[in-house]
Amino acid sequence: MSITILEAQSVSFAYRSGPLVLREVSFLVETGDSIGLVGESGAGKTTLLRLLLGLERPTGGVVAFDGGPLDRHDAARMRSLRRSAQTVFQDPYSSLDPRQRIGRIVAEPLRSLGLARGREEINTRVREALAAVELPMDAANRYPHEFSGGQRQRVAIARAIVADPRVLLADEPVSALDISTRVRIIDLLAELGERRHLSLVLVSHDLTVVAALCRQTVVLERGRIVEQGPTRDVLRAPEHPYTRHLLASVPRLVG
Repeated sequence: MSITILEAQSVSFAYRSGPLVLREVSFLVETGDSIGLVGESGAGKTTLLRLLLGLERPTGGVVAFDGGPLDRHDAARMRSLRRSAQTVFQDPYSSLDPRQRIGRIVAEPLRSLGLARGREEINTRVREALAAVELPMDAANRYPHEFSGGQRQRVAIARAIVADPRVLLADEPVSALDISTRVRIIDLLAELGERRHLSLVLVSHDLTVVAALCRQTVVLERGRIVEQGPTRDVLRAPEHPYTRHLLASVPRLVG
């Protein structure tokens, strides 16, 4: 039985007194979902992700978590969200603190959320997370600059999964990587989703990545949803001109 974890209900958003960057956006994230948020730069994808994470408050509408409105001033509710939803960012170079060893970086969610008792449990869970992303155990004692871009993104994914979240929110997680490394990270995310029963919300301008990872697709144009549905249907028979425009720029889609 699917349970709704996150939901945007007619969400609109504007930065301060600026124009709306999101307009009446509605969709939900259920257990086992894999959803791609696609659109060109400025479509509102990353802003929507920030709202789902509780980093911004909607100008209109509601972001709901586990059936109730998300309130940034409700410390207990925000803590529960942090345990349930973890993020992977675009740039594996800037998202890791270069002054800290990998083991401490990966352990950060366990410490900040109080999810492990003592150093032994923390070390065990860090080792398990590193193994899950296929990094060697000695990685914990090394620094980010000692790794390639793809390996750094594996570290970022390990940090995201160490807390056993229910949802992984990924913002362009492979766009800064070369083609061969992209494929390996995509395969890793797909495997983790299946093995750990993780829901995935993926922000991307790249429809080939969405086709490979997401069962559902939400298409955003200038802050509005213009099309959404099963990825296979959206990509094979797009109904909206904007979606057709996005597809026309892709030379070849993944399967």
